Amino acid sequence: MWLFRKPGPSGFSHYSTAEQVTDGIDASGLTAIVTGGSSGIGRETARVLALRGAHVVMGVRNMTAGKQVQEAIMNEIATAKIDAMELDLNSMASVRKFASDFNSSGQSLNLLIYSKYQAYGQSKLANILHANELTRRLKEEGAEITANSLHPGVISTNLFRHIFTPPSFAEGFVSKLSSCLMKNVEQGAATTCYLALHPAVKGVSGKYFLDSNLAETTEQGKDMDLAKRLWDFSINLIK
Repeated sequence: MWLFRKPGPSGFSHYSTAEQVTDGIDASGLTAIVTGGSSGIGRETARVLALRGAHVVMGVRNMTAGKQVQEAIMNEIATAKIDAMELDLNSMASVRKFASDFNSSGQSLNLLIYSKYQAYGQSKLANILHANELTRRLKEEGAEITANSLHPGVISTNLFRHIFTPPSFAEGFVSKLSSCLMKNVEQGAATTCYLALHPAVKGVSGKYFLDSNLAETTEQGKDMDLAKRLWDFSINLIK
């Protein structure tokens, strides 16, 4: 995070919104697939990309919620081209079993030991590692495709309903605190939309971004051997 949340080299900051970082950009002719598009950051990302003219396909688990969001965006943006696509998670049970077997066999990547807080952090590390390994493979193939990872910032979204179970005083406290310290959804979607559309990042790949600026990840996030092992493990899951 930039010192005192002032704008970084990109001209944007912690407070910049998705609309601000894409202001004046024409995304017509582009197609964007946005997962988690029925709520939170995903919904705002889908809305802003559609606002800029992109054809947006939302990947959602709940088609009813997805269709409602699709209708809401089309009502707001008359020219919006937006569709909803159901994500099939039926195979997740077998994936979890495979992961459990892999972990108990002593071959763990240290990405599979479960607690809800640790698992969330591990999933984000996996996203960074995946982007890095994908970048390496694309460069080897000479493909003109970029892959980057990002931290949207600390945002109070529906995710908190899974952290505080059952609802508690802490949930209410975090909700109040979020209005002062955390980003809102419009700010949370900014870095995603910046990476998707801004000409300043054209050709940039294998990098990590925060607050719509280039940032440094952890040492684990830079571990290319771990990235390759995670890739190989993931390929085994889908064979």
